[in-house]
Amino acid sequence: MADSFVCVILVLLLSYSLSFFESVPDEVRIIGYVCIFILYDPLLTSLFGGTIGHMMLGLRVRRESDEQKNLSFPRALLRFLLKASLGVISLLTISNNEKGKAIHDYAARSVVMFSKT
Repeated sequence: MADSFVCVILVLLLSYSLSFFESVPDEVRIIGYVCIFILYDPLLTSLFGGTIGHMMLGLRVRRESDEQKNLSFPRALLRFLLKASLGVISLLTISNNEKGKAIHDYAARSVVMFSKT
């Protein structure tokens, strides 16, 4: 919920910023909006170990091979794209394994863990 709110705020800020220009092609607006929705999760996950929503819940997304390190951007992007594509199907797989990992976590070799801070 928090992540959706942040994305809406970013879209509104982009719209407001573009309103200062006389003629902005629709393609530029569309590309900007798509970039916000596609890059928000992977960018924050790779830089900070999770989105604002993850952080509010005390969760961090880390590399399975080294839980001290964040995912690389390509892996975070893969994780997000699979999670978005598979939706609920991906989340249903969490209870079917002992590690509690979703399909997108297996593909990205990531693990979601509670933060110690």
